[in-house]
Amino acid sequence: GRMEQAGDALEEVLSKALSQRSLTLGVYEAAKLLNVDPDNVVLCLLAADEEEAGDAALQIHFTLIQAFCCENDINILRVSNPARLAQLLLPATGPDPPADLHCVLVTVSTPHS
Repeated sequence: GRMEQAGDALEEVLSKALSQRSLTLGVYEAAKLLNVDPDNVVLCLLAADEEEAGDAALQIHFTLIQAFCCENDINILRVSNPARLAQLLLPATGPDPPADLHCVLVTVSTPHS
């Protein structure tokens, strides 16, 4: 269905971003980058499974990041399957998985003209 197509497209974007090293992983890292350089962020992924959806602190982070993205016209995708995201992203992050895949930013690495 259409969701699968969207998922495939997303996987393609992520694998491309990985190869170009234009991904930022983690709520805090994402917040820092959004604060410093929002213009280069093209996509924000927020990932939480059903259990995590009840995590108040995480939801506050999500709300703040979403608000920031809306202000800066950054596309937001909510992902309900962080495990799938981890599968996609972990090969690139080495044997020690990053603690936090709740937020992933895709940035464009175009040089400023």
